[in-house]
Amino acid sequence: MAAVAATLLVTVAMTALVMPHAAKAAPAALQVYPVASIYPASVDYRLMVNGQTVPVMRYAGYDIAQFAMGAGTATIAVTKINNTAIGSYSISPAKLNLAASVSGPTLTFTVPNDEYLIVKVDGRPRLVIAIDPAETDRPPSNGTGIFNVRSAPYSAQPGTAYSTVAFQNALNDAAAWGTANGRQGTVYVPAGVYTVGNLYLRSDLAFYLEPGAVLRYTGERAHYAAHSHKDSQQRDLTWFISTRYSTRNISIYGRGVIDGNGMASLAPGNLGVNLLVPIYTDRFTLDGITLRESSSWALMPTRSSNMTFRNLKMFNRFDMGENDGIDVIESTDVTVTHAIGIGLDDPFTTKTWGSDVDLFRNVPGDPRPLDGVVFDDLVSWTYCYGIKVGQGVVQPQSNVTFRRVVVYDAAVGIGVHHKYGAASATNIRFEDVDIERLSFTNDSNRTWLALWIGANLGVGPIDQVRVADVRVRDAGTTPARINGQPGAPITGVTLDHVVMPGSTSPATTLQQMNLTNLSHHGPITIIS
Repeated sequence: MAAVAATLLVTVAMTALVMPHAAKAAPAALQVYPVASIYPASVDYRLMVNGQTVPVMRYAGYDIAQFAMGAGTATIAVTKINNTAIGSYSISPAKLNLAASVSGPTLTFTVPNDEYLIVKVDGRPRLVIAIDPAETDRPPSNGTGIFNVRSAPYSAQPGTAYSTVAFQNALNDAAAWGTANGRQGTVYVPAGVYTVGNLYLRSDLAFYLEPGAVLRYTGERAHYAAHSHKDSQQRDLTWFISTRYSTRNISIYGRGVIDGNGMASLAPGNLGVNLLVPIYTDRFTLDGITLRESSSWALMPTRSSNMTFRNLKMFNRFDMGENDGIDVIESTDVTVTHAIGIGLDDPFTTKTWGSDVDLFRNVPGDPRPLDGVVFDDLVSWTYCYGIKVGQGVVQPQSNVTFRRVVVYDAAVGIGVHHKYGAASATNIRFEDVDIERLSFTNDSNRTWLALWIGANLGVGPIDQVRVADVRVRDAGTTPARINGQPGAPITGVTLDHVVMPGSTSPATTLQQMNLTNLSHHGPITIIS
């Protein structure tokens, strides 16, 4: 027996010697984006990633650092510029459970892949670290089918002088080439800050913004058309970049910036800006672009179909209102994936309106229903709703899904606000949502869930709402609510595995969910 035991021990030992160990991921290759001189450097943070310096920009309400990483890991070192020792910190998304170490003024942690992060250190402003996936589809800067805005005959120059004509000519030529050749022509924008007026995109066009390229809006009214009016803001709005009607096969991509320069630009002519309006278009893609400081709704996919928005960063201010991130309006088959939205108003929402609504009085055609919209892999930080359907439900909205969402901070974590209209909102799903904090109040709501119907422009029902796999770390200070209207109830609500603060298991009652503000609703199904 002793001999057998000895043989077994030798066998085990030899096996341990030859068994391969799990390989430790190598540090990822980085692409550090150049930062335009118009963006001031942070006075609070320095950032090193895998031993490389990454610039940190100072912004109103938070600081920003951006880069891309390939396969592997990124070791991030955040250092306070004042060199005082770090006393407390947080790293979001909290669900990532990123382990960190502190050494004096430096916080160090490692991420295994690209993420959009928000770091809080002591009393310093929050630091947004937006890590994109590696850029793998960068086109050549010149060649057949490539129209470089810096090259002749366009010769656009960065600076304060307007380059609108040069840009528009390049866009028109690229689209014409694309249509003639059965594919997209590409406009290439090298790094630099370009001052431009309204730009219009035609079919069969790719618009590439190199890292460090910035298209900037100024607000000088003579350079911009008034496309619509916003009664609540008492100002006209311009669509900074938009598609021509009845277009198809358009892409905007790269790691550049579309900058609304919102706070500074309103004063000259009280003209608000929607940064990007894909309208009446089909097969539209946006990938990797940063939208910055809009003075009205930043991104408005409107009355369009087959649209994809990915690796999207929307950085708005907290001290100017109605600056939503992306409002999907009367469109079908839309996907928004891997995105971060920050601003005072709703970062991620859907809406439908009527032809007489202020935004669309000058737009031809009829309003449309909204169907088949998916928001996936989001980080939301706002004073309003983290994720929301509504307020406008003047046309039907159906099959809207929000999944894999982190609500970093908001007034309402999850919402359907059927405030305007008599149409129905049906088959709405909120899945895998992590609500980290609720610090603000909107319409007297500071709660994790608000499903409610108003009585403006008629009343309409909400039906088949599924709220599943939700982690509520902060339930707010007001009760969660489900409030229909007489003749327009809220029906078919399912609450599936909702974990409330202080618990590790799903709630089994409405009271445990603090869901006590109830009226005009059907049976509510709880799954635990």
